[in-house]
Amino acid sequence: MTSLIAALFLMDYILSSVSPCTVTDSEFSLAGDFLIGGLFDVHDVTEEVSQHMPEAINCSQQPFILSNYRKFQVMRLGVEQINNSTQLLPGVTLGYEIFDHCSDINAFPGIFDFISVNESVEPWPEPQGPKLPKVISVVGTFSSTKTRTIAPLFTMDFIPMVNYGSSSSAFSEKVKYPTVLRTVLPNQRTVEAIVAILLHFRWHWVAFLNSNEEYGTDGENLFSKAIKNTKICMAYNKVVDAVTNHSEVFRRIENQKINVIIVFTPERIATMITRAALYLKVNKKVWIATDPWALNRNIMETPNIDAIGTVIGLVEPELEIPGFSEFISSLKAERAQCEVGKERVCNQVCACNEVSAEDIIEADPSYSFPVYAAVNIIAHALHNLLQCETGRCNTNVTIYPYMVLAELQKSNFTLLNQSIQFNENGDPKFGSYSIVFWNNKKADEVGYYKFYPFADFHIKSSEIQWYTNGQVPTSLCSPDCPAGHVRQQTGIHKCCFDCVICPNGTYINITVDPYTCVSCSATEWSTPASTSCLPRLVEFVSFEDAAAIVIMVGTVIFVALSLLTAVLFGLNYNTPVVRSAGGPMCFLILGCLCLCSISVFFYFGKPQQSYCIMRLLPFVLFYTVCLACFVVRSFQIVSIFKIAATYPSVQRWWMKYHGQWLVIAVAFILQVLFLLITYTTALPKLYNETVWYPDQIVLACETDLTAYGGSMALFVVLCFLCFLFSYMAKELPKNYNEAKAITFCLLLLTLTWIIFATIFILYRGKHLQTLNALAMLSSLYSFLLWYFLPKCCIILFQPEKNTQQYFQGLIQSYTKTISQ
Repeated sequence: MTSLIAALFLMDYILSSVSPCTVTDSEFSLAGDFLIGGLFDVHDVTEEVSQHMPEAINCSQQPFILSNYRKFQVMRLGVEQINNSTQLLPGVTLGYEIFDHCSDINAFPGIFDFISVNESVEPWPEPQGPKLPKVISVVGTFSSTKTRTIAPLFTMDFIPMVNYGSSSSAFSEKVKYPTVLRTVLPNQRTVEAIVAILLHFRWHWVAFLNSNEEYGTDGENLFSKAIKNTKICMAYNKVVDAVTNHSEVFRRIENQKINVIIVFTPERIATMITRAALYLKVNKKVWIATDPWALNRNIMETPNIDAIGTVIGLVEPELEIPGFSEFISSLKAERAQCEVGKERVCNQVCACNEVSAEDIIEADPSYSFPVYAAVNIIAHALHNLLQCETGRCNTNVTIYPYMVLAELQKSNFTLLNQSIQFNENGDPKFGSYSIVFWNNKKADEVGYYKFYPFADFHIKSSEIQWYTNGQVPTSLCSPDCPAGHVRQQTGIHKCCFDCVICPNGTYINITVDPYTCVSCSATEWSTPASTSCLPRLVEFVSFEDAAAIVIMVGTVIFVALSLLTAVLFGLNYNTPVVRSAGGPMCFLILGCLCLCSISVFFYFGKPQQSYCIMRLLPFVLFYTVCLACFVVRSFQIVSIFKIAATYPSVQRWWMKYHGQWLVIAVAFILQVLFLLITYTTALPKLYNETVWYPDQIVLACETDLTAYGGSMALFVVLCFLCFLFSYMAKELPKNYNEAKAITFCLLLLTLTWIIFATIFILYRGKHLQTLNALAMLSSLYSFLLWYFLPKCCIILFQPEKNTQQYFQGLIQSYTKTISQ
C-alpha cells in the first residue's frame, strides 16, 4: 500500500511539474458545464519504451492510427450535437478532456488528470464527503489491456467508464469492475458468431492465432470452451507478436493441412500476419477476421491481398453517423493546420496537417457507433439526473460520478434505430454482427448474426467468391465417415479418426455419439452399417396358423378315437382280445393318453407363463403312467409263459399284492416328486429368442432340460424295461405276444424324439413349437394305432379270432413247439 501511495504522489508531482502551457482552442479539450473524459489511441506504442525514471511518454512520436483518430472525432461530433440540441440537456453544455492513451504502462498523466480534484490527486477522501472529480464519466478505452490497467483507478471514485472497444469477458465481472459499462459486444458474442460460421460451412479443423494481450488471450480461452462440445477442433494455436517466426507458424499450418485460420488480434498484429502470409505465398486459405481488423483498409488494399485466399470478417454493422462527413469537412476547412502547441498535458499532439478530410471519412468505420452511443448514453444519464424532461434542466443539482453510474445502468432509449440498454453485467443488450467478405479491396456484406431479442444467423454463401472457384472450401482432419460407420479416434484430436463399420445388431447416431456403435434393444434389429434399428417382427404360432389347425384337429380326432376305442373295449370287455390287451389297464392307458393330449393345445397362441407350465406337465406326468402300464403289461406276458414256471413264488407274490398296480403307482409317484422338484427349482418361463433370427423375436418358453433330468431318467428306465421284457417274450404265441406291439410303439416313439432333438439343435424358429406339438401327438398316436387299433380290427372284422377256443389253440401249438 505504501508503494502504491508513493507512486500516486509521484505521478501527481509529474503532472503538476510539466510545463503548464495552454492552447485556447484544441481538439483535445472543450469547456463545458460537465466534463467527459475521453481515452483514444490516436497513437500506439509498437515497441516497449525504456525509461530511466517515471515520466509521461511522448505519444506524438509513436505511429499515428487513422482509424482511432476517426473515433476521436466521432466523440467530438457527439458532444457538439448534444450541445446544439434543444431536446437533450437544454441550457447545459458538455465539455471534454480527451487524452491520447498510446500506452498501457507509460500513459498515466491523463488518467490522474481525470480523477484529480483542484489539480491534485488525493488517495483518501476528505472528511466532508465524496469528492467531485474533474470528469463525471469517461469514454474509453479501446484496448482491453489498457482498460484492465486503468479501471481500478476510476473505480476508487466510482467514475463510470463507458467503453467502446474493450471486449474482454473479464469486464462482465461486476465484482471486479463495477464501474465499467460498454457499448461494444463482448468477446463471447464474437466467438459465438465464429463458431456458427465454422459449423455452417463444416470447417472442423482450424488454426487460431491470437495476440499476447487481454483481447487475444481472452478470445482464445472463450473459443476453446465454445468448441468443447462441438465437432470443431483447434488443430493449431499460436500467440503472435512482433517477434513471431511467421514462417514456422505457416509451415505448421500447412503440415497439418489446415485450411481455415482465425486471427483474433488487434489490427497491428493482423497486418503483420497477413503481410507475412502474402510474402511467404500462403494461399488457398480461409481467413476469419474479427472486428478490430475486418474493415482495415490498409490490409484490405494491400496489393495482391486476394492471393492469400478468402477473407471473411465479423464487423458491427456500419451505421452512418449523422453529420459526420460535414463535421470533418468543416473542421478541415476552418483550420489550415492543427493547433499542436504545448497543452496542459503536454503530449496531446497529432500530425493533423498530413490527414485529409477524405482520409478521415474513409478510414475504418469500426467502433464509430459504440463511441457515438457512449457519448449519448452519458448525456441521457445527465438529462435524467438534471430533470430535463420539462424542457429545462435543474442546474442546482450536484452531480457525482456514482449518480451517473447508477443512471447509466438504467439506460433505455433509442439511438439511430438501436434500443440502448445494458444487462446486469454492464454489457449491451443491443448490437449485431455483419458478416463480410473481402472482394476486390472492398468488404461486401453476405450475412448477419443478430443477438437480440434472440439469436438469428444467416449467411449467403453463394455470394462469396471462394478461392476454390465456387466450391465451399473444406477444412477437415478426416473426411466424414459413410453412413453407419463409427469414428475411431487417432491421435489427440477428436476430428482425426478412422471409419469402422457398425456390425449387425448395432447402429450409430452421429448426432449423439459418432464414436460408439450402440446396440439395438432386444426388440429391435439392424443390418451392418445401420443408422437406426428396426422393430423386430414378433413371431409365435397362432391358433389360426394352418399347421396349428391341422395338429389341433388331429388331437381332437385322437381323443375321439381313444374314446371310441374305450367304448368298443367296454362293450367287448370279457372277450379274449380285450383281456389279453390288459383288461382294465387298457382304460387307464387310453385315459392317460387323452390327458396327455391336453399339452398339445398349449403350444399355440401367444405364450404365457401358464402355457409354459402346461406344455410339459400333463404330457410328462400321464405319459409316465402309460409307459408304466406297458412295462407292467410286457412283464405280465413274460411272467405267464416263462417266470411262472421257473419262479412260481414270484408269480404268486405278483398276483397276491397286485404287483402291476403297485409298479404303476410307484412310477406315478416318482414322476410327481420329480416334477415338484423341477417346478420348484427351475420353473419354465417366457423367453424371447433373438439370436437365431436378427429381424425376429420368437416368443417361446425357456425350459431347463437339466431340471427335467429325473423325469427323463424315469422315462429311459421305463422304456428300457419295456424293451427288455419284449425281447424275453419274442417267441410267445402271436395273439399273446403284445410285447412285439409295445416294442414297435416304443421304436416309433424313440425315432420321433430323435428326429425332434435333431431339429431342435439346428432350428429355433417359431415352427419349433409346432414340431414339438407334432412330436407329442405322434407319441400318442404310436400307441393308439399300433397297440389298440389292431385289436379293434380283430373285434370288428375278425370275430372268429376273438374266441376262447382260438386262443387256447395258439397256446397248445406253442406248448408243442417248445416241448419238441
